[in-house]
Amino acid sequence: MAMQTATRTDQLVIVDRIQRSTSVTEFVLERADGSRLPDWAPGAHIDVVLPSGKIRQYSLCGDRWTPHQYRIAVQREHDGTGGSVEIHEDVQLGDVVSFGGPRNNFRLAPAQHYRFIAGGIGITAVLPMIEQAEKLNLEWQLLYLGKTADRMAYRHLADHYPGRVTMHTSTDNGRASIRQWLGDLPEDTMVYACGPETMLEALPEECPDLPKHFLRTERFTNTLADATVSSEPYEIELYRSGKVINALGTTPVIDALSQAGVSVITSCSKGVCGTCEVDVVSGEIDHRDAILDDDERAANTCMFPCVSRALSKRLVLDL
Repeated sequence: MAMQTATRTDQLVIVDRIQRSTSVTEFVLERADGSRLPDWAPGAHIDVVLPSGKIRQYSLCGDRWTPHQYRIAVQREHDGTGGSVEIHEDVQLGDVVSFGGPRNNFRLAPAQHYRFIAGGIGITAVLPMIEQAEKLNLEWQLLYLGKTADRMAYRHLADHYPGRVTMHTSTDNGRASIRQWLGDLPEDTMVYACGPETMLEALPEECPDLPKHFLRTERFTNTLADATVSSEPYEIELYRSGKVINALGTTPVIDALSQAGVSVITSCSKGVCGTCEVDVVSGEIDHRDAILDDDERAANTCMFPCVSRALSKRLVLDL
C-alpha cells in the first residue's frame, strides 16, 4: 500500500475563502506560480501546516480535474484541538501555508452501485466520490446527516440531485435509521461512510447483513491506538544500515526511532493520516492504526510507526 511521502517544502496560497454554513468555511488553495498540483483521486486528503506549526488533515473536496487548485472545507470546532479555530481566525486571503500529500486511505473501489453516508464535515470526503459516480453514470444514493440544517455546508446537494440525496437533522428528527435508509441493497453495492465516531461505531449494528468488504469507513480519530496487545521489549533493525535499536514494549516505534536519531516524518501521531508509513522487511507488527484493513495487516508489509509496535522480538524496517 504505497503512499506519497509528505513534504514540508510545497506551499500553497489561500486564493479564496467561502462561507458554506454557519460553521464551515471552504478554502481554495493554489501555488503562487499557478503550476500544476499533484494529482489525486476521490477520498484523498492533504496535510496542512498551520501558522502555529500544527498539522491537520483535510479531505480534498474540489474538482480533481482542475489541476492547479485544491479545495478543502473546515468545520469550526470550539471544543476541538485548536486547529479549526486557528485556520478560521488566522489564515486569511493571500496567506501561504505548507502542505504534504495528497494521500488516500479511503479509495473508491469499483462497483455498480454506491451508498454514501456522510455525517457533518464527513461530507467533504464524499463529494468527489459523488462526482466520480456521476461521471461514470453509476447508480448512487447519499444519506447526509447533521445536527441542524444551517450547519450542513453542502445542503444544496438535495436540490442538485433530486431523489438521490436524503437529508436528516438530528435536532429536529432524532437519530436516523441507517438500516431503514439502506433497505434492500442491489448486488455489487459499496457503502462508504465518513463522519463522527458515534456514527461509524453504529454501522455494524445498522448493517448486520452487509459483507464487511462492501463497507468502507474513514475516521477522524483512532479508537485502537491505546489498545494493549504486547508490552514485551523488542529490537528494531534498520535494513539499509544494519543498525539495531532496542525498544521498550510500551514504546511506539516512532519514539524508539526518534530517540536513536532516526527521522521519520509524522503528522497526526494518531494512526489516521498515513504520513509516517514505512515498509516492513520482516517481523510481526502490533498494528494500532485506523487505516489498514484485516488483509493488509495480515500481510505485515507496512506499518504506521506513530502508534504501532512489534509483536515479534525483532522488527526489520526498510530504513
